[in-house]
Amino acid sequence: MQNLILVLLILGFMTSVAQEPKSLYDFKMQTIDGEEYDFSQLKGKKVLIVNVASKCGLTPQYEQLQQLYKKWGGDSFTILGFPANNFAGQEPGSHEEIKQFCTKNYGVTFQIFEKISVKGKKIHPLYQWLTQKDLNGQIDAKVTWNFQKFLIDEDGTIFKSVEPKVEPLNYVITDWIKRQK
Repeated sequence: MQNLILVLLILGFMTSVAQEPKSLYDFKMQTIDGEEYDFSQLKGKKVLIVNVASKCGLTPQYEQLQQLYKKWGGDSFTILGFPANNFAGQEPGSHEEIKQFCTKNYGVTFQIFEKISVKGKKIHPLYQWLTQKDLNGQIDAKVTWNFQKFLIDEDGTIFKSVEPKVEPLNYVITDWIKRQK
């Protein structure tokens, strides 16, 4: 009986440890070029994570995202773009087509990743972490459309989710970038 109680206590402890929020820095993903990207290299940086699409009314936000990256990108800030075809089929292209579109039309130099799902049954683990408070320890957030932005502080915690229609150069985002933690 004591052994059974001990086993149950250990299992309970292991379950509670397994449910601890995963850090942003634990993720590794493939870039749009097929290279592994280790998120641990982001430690100490503010990170704007955004799901993107090439055939959306909000697609021109790529221009402001690139402006934001050009002005503040570097040692203390970066942008990570995640193509997703979850909303009205607005990102149908292959990785090569997406990369070419971003480069040719908007001169994108911030990191773009492989196409993923940002909602639904096939939601990528990164977006599970971004949208579920029980995983990220901060917020529950629903991805409502393309160009939803997640602001991640230098310590890897989520600061805020920003609605898709809020443009990248909006004060909500620029003030956050400039804010010292």
